[in-house]
Amino acid sequence: MVVAASFKMSKSGVGQLLRSAEMQAAMLQRAEKIKGVAESTSPVGAAGDPHPGEYKAAWGTTSTRRGGVRNDRATATVFNTAGHARFVEYGNEHYDGHHTLLRAAQVGGRDG
Repeated sequence: MVVAASFKMSKSGVGQLLRSAEMQAAMLQRAEKIKGVAESTSPVGAAGDPHPGEYKAAWGTTSTRRGGVRNDRATATVFNTAGHARFVEYGNEHYDGHHTLLRAAQVGGRDG
């Protein structure tokens, strides 16, 4: 005996799911994983560096249930508060970037 199944999507239901506490927790869990990879692969500076380890110690995460372009979904963010973080990530005219966050997102963003 074959039983036919049907499904009718509810936009409001999908919206509730995207803004749920469970989705926020899942996004934060992924962000924490990415943060861990970023911390473990962060450069700490060579001898004579005026702020050794500052970049590595400055990683953080935050999350919200009202994020995204339309503020309609749970999001989490990984950030670095070191004043020189952008130069470590992207480089400048003297140094190539380390791309620490990019690489961490590529590795830590995977399931597993």
